[in-house]
Amino acid sequence: MIPHVDFSSLRHARWWQFAVRFALGGAITACTGLVAQHWGPVIGGLFLSFPAIFPASATLIARHETEKKLKAGIHDRVRGRKAAALDAAGAVLMLAGSLWVVVSTSLWWLRRRRHC
Repeated sequence: MIPHVDFSSLRHARWWQFAVRFALGGAITACTGLVAQHWGPVIGGLFLSFPAIFPASATLIARHETEKKLKAGIHDRVRGRKAAALDAAGAVLMLAGSLWVVVSTSLWWLRRRRHC
């Protein structure tokens, strides 16, 4: 499988969907700034990228799937929620993988430093 970029979905997006993403991302980023101001930039940085993007994308994925099913004549909101849950599971796997890399590299570095 060769990765590729597909811009066709941009034609289906509406301006307010981008506004929702912008507003949610901005609000979470502002809250992260408050966390950084109170507990320092290291702790604030942990909260910056992941939470700023995920809530906006999850809500929009659920809406897109629900609208797609409504256009097909299926009145079911569960499909949208399941699609958002699947996206959340993928995000958790990425977070867990990243955390594993950080922890294992840190432990390797500490062990190496201790023996030297």
